[in-house]
Amino acid sequence: MASTTTDTTSDARTFWEHADRHLVRYGGGFTPEVIERASGSFVYSAEGRKILDFTSGQMSAILGHSHPAIVETVQRQVATIDHLYSGMLSRPVVDLARRLVGTLPAPLEKVLLLTTGAESNEAAIRMAKLVTGKHEIVSFARSWHGMTQAAASATYSAGRKGYGPSAPGNFAIPVPNAYRPDFTTPDGGLDWRRQLDFAFDLIDAQSTGSLAACLVEPILSSGGVIDLPPGYLAALQEKCRERGMLLILDEAQTGLCRTGTWYAFERDGVVPDILTVSKTLGAGLPLAAVITSAEIEQEAHDRGFLFFTTHVSDPLPAAVGLTVLDVLASESLDERARDLGAFLRRGLEEIASRHHVVGDVRGRGLLVGLELVADRETEQSADELGARVTRRCLELGLHMNIVQLPGMGGVFRIAPPLTATEEELSLGLSVLDTAIGEVSPAA
Repeated sequence: MASTTTDTTSDARTFWEHADRHLVRYGGGFTPEVIERASGSFVYSAEGRKILDFTSGQMSAILGHSHPAIVETVQRQVATIDHLYSGMLSRPVVDLARRLVGTLPAPLEKVLLLTTGAESNEAAIRMAKLVTGKHEIVSFARSWHGMTQAAASATYSAGRKGYGPSAPGNFAIPVPNAYRPDFTTPDGGLDWRRQLDFAFDLIDAQSTGSLAACLVEPILSSGGVIDLPPGYLAALQEKCRERGMLLILDEAQTGLCRTGTWYAFERDGVVPDILTVSKTLGAGLPLAAVITSAEIEQEAHDRGFLFFTTHVSDPLPAAVGLTVLDVLASESLDERARDLGAFLRRGLEEIASRHHVVGDVRGRGLLVGLELVADRETEQSADELGARVTRRCLELGLHMNIVQLPGMGGVFRIAPPLTATEEELSLGLSVLDTAIGEVSPAA
């Protein structure tokens, strides 16, 4: 037995030596675990540790890891047809486009299948610029839309410094954060209407008259799990209409049942001009989509729209997307996300009642944020505390993701699979409660 332990330790040491020597570091540090396999709501380390995954991989594995239906689809499809010349079509691609449109309101009926969220936002921005004949893009000051050029230029939460000029004509507007309101009503609440008016007064002052589109998430995830207030999206859409802009909604993390409805925008009664979905569509595999109206697609085509990529309309991920839609519908995972989300939120609010360092609990369905602060009265940031709680959670067998932004506390993004059980959520809540209690200073 001692020999096995020694071998495992030696293998891990060699693994990290190779990783340090050969891998490019692309954002923060790597989780100090060698992951060998994953199943359901858990990942398993090389040392045999069972770790509850409260982030669904990269907020993507909504059906859990290695879902049997996904495994079967991949095995069948990869043995049949996995990749084609980008100008060729296969049945899974056309079927997925048709099925996706069936989950959406009119006039959204034209679909472009791609790989990542960044790529889908890149294509959406490119389409909006071409169709409107304009080039200016508006997005939130804590947005994250991807790391490719146009998507990165519309991303403000991180990664803007040191890379030279971004695409010209990108503007940021303030985030309607109810926990830290900048425009307030007489009772101290967020006055988002006045904030939105102010934001577009500034946009109008800066614009050269070439406003093409507004690109936003219904819930800013990397921005600290900020849920837009009810009514905000409709008012934002009206601002766009007044200026001849298109509204692009990025539902990479909120789409396909995670928030308790098939799409987060449904709550607000709006229909975007262009919708992008990604992470959840492939349930962990690289699949994304741009969906728009026939009118916009026709105008883009007439103007020579070009987005010819290596993996556009690939059959293998399209087949996986079809299976994802099947499972979501057959297991009513929108309803399950609502029920489990309510259960999770109650548990987090109980944690907040026991720990003075929890400043806020927010979100929708199974995309929930818990914000840590050094002081509830001043809402002072608690970045280091968040890092310590994250480390302790991992030691206790829970993988958490902490968002740390200037001027905010540490915000845990909690997004377990929609297939998680109440028992698994209870386990995660218990570990988080313990970690906060062990790490945070006494009240």
